[in-house]
Amino acid sequence: MKKWLSILLMCSMLVGSLAGCGSGGKTETKAQAETKGAETTAVKTEAADPDEKYTVAIVVKIMGIAWYDRMQVGIDKFVEDTGMDVYITGADTADPAEQVAVIEDLIAQGVDAMVVIPNSTEAVETVLQKARDKGIVVVTHEATDVKNADYDLEAFNNAEYGRHLMELLSEMMEGKGEYTTFLGALTATSHNEWIDAEVALQEEKYPDMTLVSNKNETTEDSEVAYQKTQELLRTYPNVKGFLGSAMADVPGVARAIEEQGLEDATFVVGTCLVSTAEQYLESGAIDKITFWDPADAGYALAELCVKVLNGEEIKNGISLTPDGYQNLTVNGNIINGSAWIDVDASNMSEYDF
Repeated sequence: MKKWLSILLMCSMLVGSLAGCGSGGKTETKAQAETKGAETTAVKTEAADPDEKYTVAIVVKIMGIAWYDRMQVGIDKFVEDTGMDVYITGADTADPAEQVAVIEDLIAQGVDAMVVIPNSTEAVETVLQKARDKGIVVVTHEATDVKNADYDLEAFNNAEYGRHLMELLSEMMEGKGEYTTFLGALTATSHNEWIDAEVALQEEKYPDMTLVSNKNETTEDSEVAYQKTQELLRTYPNVKGFLGSAMADVPGVARAIEEQGLEDATFVVGTCLVSTAEQYLESGAIDKITFWDPADAGYALAELCVKVLNGEEIKNGISLTPDGYQNLTVNGNIINGSAWIDVDASNMSEYDF
């Protein structure tokens, strides 16, 4: 009897040991490990320390232009105010493939968050999803059609901005005559949205205006805008309205206008900064520029990243620090402010950028 009791006791101990191995030493599948990692990231974000210092990279369309030099001012201010590690990076050209390579490098570095201002939303979708899969917060700007981002922050509603630009031009043209449009890249979401809204409003309200050569692509290069304007003036000698989207567009147009002495016969309106357009505003080759302050946008984008990293609720009516980014409209993952500025020769002295 004792023999059988001993055998039963040994079997019981063996079963308990195997059960313990099964529950504590089971190998996770890749899918289970990724799910567990994602859950851990989510919990970490929700419970994040508001005082934690994050690394945030701002990926711009192209390095070395005045627009992003001005954005750096806002980033520097945010770093000073918060102590966060925030910096601007990007490629030396507007080639979408080069921008993707920059984002890939940031993923490898393991930044906490990134802001991407895409040259082509379609081109960056896959790599943005890769970043999010790694637990990196992704915020975009000028990319309302983005799918793989936590949020897209816009200075304003793009359709409203486009209609505003057309109203400015149509008033100057008295609602009649030929006009043309320029953009930095045919793949640039915001530029396309502005122009589509411009043309739609013109067709609806100003039938005596005629669009010629829509969406002239400048590749964010003033020299290209200059050359294309020369070609347009030869092909359409009666064209008198010019709408620019990229910051390089209207200065290039204005240079061609000045060379032919057409300042008084043409009307040039578009997105630009005073520092770039000043000489042409003075000469009349550019009639009016509109913009949102890139410094404010940079600060707001970095601030939004930190709020997301800290697990704060992003909802309708949320406010950020810079002017024009209070009481924001949140629709899905698209966030809109109200931050555009109109400038002409009469008030350009108020702006030092």
